[in-house]
Amino acid sequence: MANQELGKRPNAAGPPQGMRAPSGGSEDTPVPSVGARLIALAGPTASGKTGAALAIAARHPCEIISVDSALVYRGMDIGTAKPSHAERAGVPHHLIDIRDPTQAYSAAEFAADAQRLVDEINARGKLALLVGGTMLYFKALFEGLAPMPPADPAVRAELEAQAALQGWPALHAELERVDPVTAARLAPRDAQRIQRALEVFRLSGRPLSSFHAPDSGAHQGQGMRAAAMFSLEPADRAWLHGRIAQRFDAMLAEGLLDEVQALRARGDLHAELPSMRCVGYRQAWEALDGTWPIGLLRDKGIAATRQLAKRQLTWLRGMESRRVIACDAPDALAQLLSQVEPLA
Repeated sequence: MANQELGKRPNAAGPPQGMRAPSGGSEDTPVPSVGARLIALAGPTASGKTGAALAIAARHPCEIISVDSALVYRGMDIGTAKPSHAERAGVPHHLIDIRDPTQAYSAAEFAADAQRLVDEINARGKLALLVGGTMLYFKALFEGLAPMPPADPAVRAELEAQAALQGWPALHAELERVDPVTAARLAPRDAQRIQRALEVFRLSGRPLSSFHAPDSGAHQGQGMRAAAMFSLEPADRAWLHGRIAQRFDAMLAEGLLDEVQALRARGDLHAELPSMRCVGYRQAWEALDGTWPIGLLRDKGIAATRQLAKRQLTWLRGMESRRVIACDAPDALAQLLSQVEPLA
């Protein structure tokens, strides 16, 4: 994950560059007492987390745990901005390339794996550095997940019968009325997830998205505690938008379309899998399907990535204990390293 000019990576959009707190958390957030040696580094896509993490690793004995639901997939390297083999050889990385794209990987699985890894890394005398932008994974690890109703065969049978009569797009439209947040991230024919979301709503009277929200109430499990959670957030949103465009252009130049064509050629993947719904892959898949012209891929991909960044920032603002670093300020990396120093 880096070469060393302020944590910049080759062919990537560079590291955080500042330390002002735009809103939310602050530099003065108290640090909780902890048993595990653990620091978290979060932020929206293209905010410079990878370069910053490598800069920390260059100064402190640590191992990096990826907190990214796309990096778990093998064969998906370009569109995920996956750390290179050289970067991963320089610093041990975990939870990268652990699933085939046909497989799912849940937040609960992440929390269990991450907790085990933190213990193992600490036992080796090193700092565990959690780095990524999948906020539900951070929530699962630090807060636990709100208990949801278990599967109910009767409700599932009812939904399947309704889908047989009306089609899954009709049930997706129903989900849009009761849980627009979940509906927005599901395709109209994603039968399994539409069914589960409507099942949860019918059993609990609550949208599925409410169980995943930052303030979702009581949670299962005690959760781990980090010495600090640093959050890279731009003071100027236009700065992030520029980096998103720069990074997506780099992905196209490096062969994103070829990568997706190779995945399609396997024959066992389809557009509704969690792996193929990742930003960039979904838009490339749709372009190759002829849903819209290939020439629109750049604009579609950048727009989808901006929306992802917006959702990530919304999650982060709900994490009051985070230490916000304005990643677009000129001294971001120096400020980050100075704050990490007494914690590492």
